[in-house]
Amino acid sequence: MFTKPVSSPCDDFFYQYVSFMNQILCSLCAVLLFATTALADPPKKQAPKAMLQHIVLFKFKPETTPEKVTEIIAAFEALPSKIKEIKSFQWGTNNSPEKLDKGLTHAFILTFDSAKDRDTYLPHPAHKQFGSVVGPWLADVTVVDFVNQAK
Repeated sequence: MFTKPVSSPCDDFFYQYVSFMNQILCSLCAVLLFATTALADPPKKQAPKAMLQHIVLFKFKPETTPEKVTEIIAAFEALPSKIKEIKSFQWGTNNSPEKLDKGLTHAFILTFDSAKDRDTYLPHPAHKQFGSVVGPWLADVTVVDFVNQAK
């Protein structure tokens, strides 16, 4: 028959000592892990890619109806599906309180990976077709291109 060995006070002390040392060791490991993580260099952020922004501003002729403006915007919005070089397309109407818009009411931003892609877009047949749709209705147009200086 199996009997449980009798433990001595010395065994109890040794067990408590080992248990205490394990707790200390685990705590030190946790502190060391936390310290190395906290003091480590943060991961390097990858610099955003410099992309070309093509900004187009329209001033419509007074006789341009809201329905015609909607039709023109829809035609402009369709260009990214026809011209693969356009990476993004945004538009909106002027709401600046500064009163420096010179009558320009609609802004469009097209994003390209490079000037080369923009240069492919400009003579593209879909872009030329859009120009023939919008041209008769414009009193003025302004275009500004820049490569973003993202950091």
